[in-house]
Amino acid sequence: MERKQEFMPIKEVKEKRRNLEKKFLRYQEAEHVYSIQHKKLFELASKAGAIYRIDGYVLINRDIFNEYLEQFHEPAKK
Repeated sequence: MERKQEFMPIKEVKEKRRNLEKKFLRYQEAEHVYSIQHKKLFELASKAGAIYRIDGYVLINRDIFNEYLEQFHEPAKK
């Protein structure tokens, strides 16, 4: 049985790539990127100091948040 490959339109690929490379994310975007629910995401982003509030918008600085998350990394077990 031959499987037909489906390709995503190039415009959609570029848009998804751009979203992945954003420095600042809105909460809904961050929830998808990090797979964390809103309440926990807000708690962690606040502790990290990664929240920016601008004219009613709340943004999360990805670089700061990623650096903060690294402290929870567990080394590999032998």
